[in-house]
Amino acid sequence: MDIAEAEATITGTDTRAVPQGEGEREPHPSDSLRTFGAVVQALREHAGLSRNDLAAVVKYSKHTVESVELGRRMPDKAFVERAETALGNTGALRKAARHLSRGEAGLAAWLRRWARLEREAVNLCTYECRLVPGLLQSEAYARAVFEGTIPLRTDEELEEQLTARMERQKMMRERPTVPFSFIIEEHVFRRRFGDADVMRELIDHVLERSAPRNVTLQVVPLHAGLHACLDGPLQLLETAEGRKLGYSEGQKNGRLISDPKEVSVLCQRYDTLRSQALNPMESRALLERLRGEL
Repeated sequence: MDIAEAEATITGTDTRAVPQGEGEREPHPSDSLRTFGAVVQALREHAGLSRNDLAAVVKYSKHTVESVELGRRMPDKAFVERAETALGNTGALRKAARHLSRGEAGLAAWLRRWARLEREAVNLCTYECRLVPGLLQSEAYARAVFEGTIPLRTDEELEEQLTARMERQKMMRERPTVPFSFIIEEHVFRRRFGDADVMRELIDHVLERSAPRNVTLQVVPLHAGLHACLDGPLQLLETAEGRKLGYSEGQKNGRLISDPKEVSVLCQRYDTLRSQALNPMESRALLERLRGEL
């Protein structure tokens, strides 16, 4: 069974024919978002309003209205309620909004398949040496990461990515019996991306997200020296069928790893690093100390 077959088994979706070329890199809206957007546009035009007019009424920017109408953005509750009132109070938007799903808008093409797999995994392991892992990032930290991306993104694209990142984090709260393991290099938390208050907010967020019993956070201290995972970031998961898969990411690409021998080596590296990193209690104490130094 190859990686596409494994994904088809887990998610019920066969993606083997999906191209991974340049045209697949940009996020695609889901059918439900496109349909909802078309309804908003039709009601707006029936009411004789321009996008600028509707934006003024719902108190969102014209770009947000356009994004919703084109199915590129998930409308929040306030947008739905204000648009419903502005466009006739028919109840259509409220009812349609109940069936909205983000699909995979805002996710890079190389991450989409992994994101589908991790939603059904029975355990997840993450090693990071560059950034705080996406599942643990505060909103301010994630925004700073996206704002620093090259090529630069439009405000609309940035908001899409940020929303997708925050939506993806819900998985941890919604799956309290699934073990999540994180091993992160200490220098990741020492890298400043804002003032002291922003850094304290990040550390508080990580401590909060790693507090549940099913989440394990370990920090690799600066004095740990060389170790087995220095080849780069690494993620591992296990499916309900007991199949283990890996994922690694680099400059503008990501790689799903399904070969059992290769995945076995990655698991050995991760397990070895677990013994070299601080234990969870020591790791939390280190983060609290770093917070106090700010």
